[in-house]
Amino acid sequence: MWRPLRRLPRPLRRAAATASASASGPGRRLLLSTPIFYANGPPHIGHLYSALLADALLRHRRLRAAGPARLCTGTDEHGLKIQQAAAAAGTSPAELCERVSGLFRQALTQAGVAYTDFTRTSQPRHQRAVQHFWGALRDGGVLYKGSYEGWYCTPEESFLPESQLAERTDAQGRPCKVSVETGHEVHWTKEENYMFRLSAFRDPLQNWLRDNPRAIFPDPFYQRVLRWLDEDLPDLSVSRERSRLQWGIPVPSDPTQTIYVWVDALVNYLSVVGYPESHGAWWPAVHHVVGKDILKFHALYWPALLLAAGLEPPERILVHSHWTVRGQKMSKSLGNVVDPTVCMGQYSVDGFRYFLLRQGVPERDCDYYEEKVVKLVNSELADALGGLLNRSTAPSINPSNTYPRFSEPCFPKVPNSREAKGTGRASAEDYELVAAVASLPAQVDSYFEGFQIYKALECIAQCVRQTNGFFQRHRPWKLDRRDGAEQLWLDTILHVTLECLRVYGTLLQPVVPQVADKLLSRLAVGPAERGLSGLAFLARYDGKPCPFEGRQLGPDTGILFHRLGKLETMKKRKQEARVPDKQLL
Repeated sequence: MWRPLRRLPRPLRRAAATASASASGPGRRLLLSTPIFYANGPPHIGHLYSALLADALLRHRRLRAAGPARLCTGTDEHGLKIQQAAAAAGTSPAELCERVSGLFRQALTQAGVAYTDFTRTSQPRHQRAVQHFWGALRDGGVLYKGSYEGWYCTPEESFLPESQLAERTDAQGRPCKVSVETGHEVHWTKEENYMFRLSAFRDPLQNWLRDNPRAIFPDPFYQRVLRWLDEDLPDLSVSRERSRLQWGIPVPSDPTQTIYVWVDALVNYLSVVGYPESHGAWWPAVHHVVGKDILKFHALYWPALLLAAGLEPPERILVHSHWTVRGQKMSKSLGNVVDPTVCMGQYSVDGFRYFLLRQGVPERDCDYYEEKVVKLVNSELADALGGLLNRSTAPSINPSNTYPRFSEPCFPKVPNSREAKGTGRASAEDYELVAAVASLPAQVDSYFEGFQIYKALECIAQCVRQTNGFFQRHRPWKLDRRDGAEQLWLDTILHVTLECLRVYGTLLQPVVPQVADKLLSRLAVGPAERGLSGLAFLARYDGKPCPFEGRQLGPDTGILFHRLGKLETMKKRKQEARVPDKQLL
């Protein structure tokens, strides 16, 4: 029933290291991916967070003109959970998946996620890829048929070892076993399945990770995977009896078995790039964005399966933590699952994008509650950023509605901000602001590359606060335009402020695209002037010409970002907008 295990070719391991080393090369292709989301229920903010992280990385890469890039997402539409959810809803699995997949596509589109590919595992293209991948595993001698028994968790679609279980009591007070990580109940299951020789891949996986220390990031998750590889690594069940699971892809040449849903789902990353015919144009230049709950599937099982099929592991697996609600895990039983569609209506699309990406820290779980969103978004988008734009472009202070000229005598260049001793009008704090904003693009770029988008936004927010301080400190509204020297200093204050705003608007495009577009349009920054690769700040300070100086500003389209209202009003709107899950399904 099984063939001898084929040795892993050494060139494959070397190729993986070479590919990872060229991860930042100019002009290269890159595929970014979210997990494909399980189609047994509507989306929640955890799903949206995964998608927004990948979307921001894609947008940032495009602004850098770093090379062709794609973003794939989609829905995972097979498995026992969906079979059971459809039965409970009185519908067929195909009809349930059609509706729920539409909800995900609608939510991602509403959120401005610029995905290029939306995969559904029920598509014939994907099913052909899965069956071919199974054939590659079979031909490699890594599959065998055997009797398998253990604790099976239907919500997680996986068998769990005793070490990951805890004793609890169910709703009827009866003793039961549950997953330590998720709290889901497990059931003892015994069946004849196909098994994958995962145990044979300990050394290849350790070699891959040793050669690619940034393959799994952030580092705590990389260390977790290394610890898993030091523990017991049992062979993996990769099929289910078809009598138990009909809703899935049948094993080629064995109609009694259905391919395990996680093997089926993982192959979506290959099917989207044309596996088995044309995937080589993109694979393995792939960065997976995944939640920590599916780390083992992506960082152990998936690389092992790829190596067994003669393919290289993905370049990077970028891992994030979960969202809680007022300190509690989201769950239907608690009634605290947060609907992203309602949130986008409540806080605006860009407001909610900003909150999730500003507050989300990949290494640790993050907490959501309404007051937190309102306070952050009002403070940083409406007041600090929007207020600064409004004040510096107001007709009372900038009646010509132009990008004013910079006066070098007012703001002379100095070699070090601490040496600024006042030959002009600028203070030491002003020079510190210029230095901070000049270094900001490189800093933001570094944080995006390091999957620390929240830190990039922290740096931008800090610079916005400094710029507000600069504007407030010099009180340009107090200056007398009739005095030539005062007019020069007024123009210089406005020029520096608008230059700062132009940099912030450019850097914020991956996170709040609508707000950034509105800001840059007000400053008359054209589409071809919004990239990151040629972003220069305060050219006149360095004695170079500024293409924006003297330019007429764009039309005033009103407040950049409207402050969010009182919580009582917002909660009322939220209740009115909420649609019961049963209606969605």
